[in-house]
Amino acid sequence: MVNACRLPPACTPRQSRPRLRGGERQTLLLIEALAQLGQAQGGITQSLVCRRDSPLRTQLTTPEVQLIDADHALAGHLRGPRPSLVHAHEAKAVHWAWLEGRLRGTPYLLTRRVPQPVKDKPFNRLTYGAAARAVAISSVIETHLRQRAWCPVERIPSVLSGQYSDPARVAALRQRFTGHPVIGHIGALVDRHKGQRILLDAARRLRESHPEVRFLLLGEGEDADALAAESRDLDNVIWEGFQPNVGDYLEIMTLFAFPSRNEGLGSTLLDAMDHGVPIVASRVDGIPDLIEDGVSGVLVPPADGAALSAALARLLDDPPRRRALATAARARLAAFTPAAMGAAYLACYRRILDERGPQSPGT
Repeated sequence: MVNACRLPPACTPRQSRPRLRGGERQTLLLIEALAQLGQAQGGITQSLVCRRDSPLRTQLTTPEVQLIDADHALAGHLRGPRPSLVHAHEAKAVHWAWLEGRLRGTPYLLTRRVPQPVKDKPFNRLTYGAAARAVAISSVIETHLRQRAWCPVERIPSVLSGQYSDPARVAALRQRFTGHPVIGHIGALVDRHKGQRILLDAARRLRESHPEVRFLLLGEGEDADALAAESRDLDNVIWEGFQPNVGDYLEIMTLFAFPSRNEGLGSTLLDAMDHGVPIVASRVDGIPDLIEDGVSGVLVPPADGAALSAALARLLDDPPRRRALATAARARLAAFTPAAMGAAYLACYRRILDERGPQSPGT
């Protein structure tokens, strides 16, 4: 089996090297889960198709996975025996998988992670139409794919990444924020996607009623400089930049704010749930698949700073409610583990190969 991915977009000036995006992190989690299933069940071998400068290579912890260089759609084909199956994890990888299918008759599936409908273009109809499956990570993406009706569709959600925490670093962060409840946010600093300007609006509104609160934002991206400039007058906003140890930060957050304008699913929310942080998020796209409003978190209308600040204020003033939301959220996590994702994809792979008949190689 081959997993196909590419490199993220070019680094911004604030990035010294490319970081893993959410979809790439999910790909690594799947590779690791399948490797563990292979050890238990046997019969699973994997290769990873990616660019030579991809951060996936440095983050891969499964040494038995073969790496295939593919800096463009024509590279990396015809290397070694024909794989049983190709799994494409992003748009350009679908092109690679389609070409592999044309060259060697290899079946392929794709995972769709973004909530925007696939554009109705001839090449999209061709590459999606030839896929054995399209897998959606959320209900809204599944609906869009089924409306196109180009190929069979299944839904397998993204999963929590298991962000570990170090007690010493957590203690240092707690000391740093003594006396200050922390409203946290983790995400790429791209306002058109993650909605950090909505969070800044909420910070302005809460500065008077809750002056002790600190808004702590982790991440980097194309809007980093502009957002920092726009919030220069806000002494309750801290831009922490990219941090590899987000588990330490999650441990000290009082609330997690996620005001995305669009979101395929929002796997970062699963990590917040895993660390017991109550969530206030936008009611948009795939987020309601994870958060049941009023039960496992609070959902607010998108692009509404007043609604976001009001929801945050209510929870800041109600610790028992925060604990109840966090407990209910954590109870939902069994369906969102890497092991569950690996088992779901492995079952999907086997269905595809069974449909092709005994002449196809097995997994």
